[in-house]
Amino acid sequence: MESVVKLSDLSPGEKGIVMENRCGPELAARLEDLGLTTGLEVACLHRAPAGTPAAYEIRGAVIALRRVDAGSILVGRTEI
Repeated sequence: MESVVKLSDLSPGEKGIVMENRCGPELAARLEDLGLTTGLEVACLHRAPAGTPAAYEIRGAVIALRRVDAGSILVGRTEI
């Protein structure tokens, strides 16, 4: 792993390993229900032209997160 960054800092095509979820309790629980757990590899697939939301692949599913929410999730950026 290169460095720890916010999920929102990943560019399309980059991947990271979830280190910590600092979202509020309701959103954190919802994301955990969707499979976003510590140690999971997440890939940034696409970003809207305005920069938010962005699409992320999580356990084979694609979810969209607003920049502010993705900014509350820390990931270890993996080598491309």
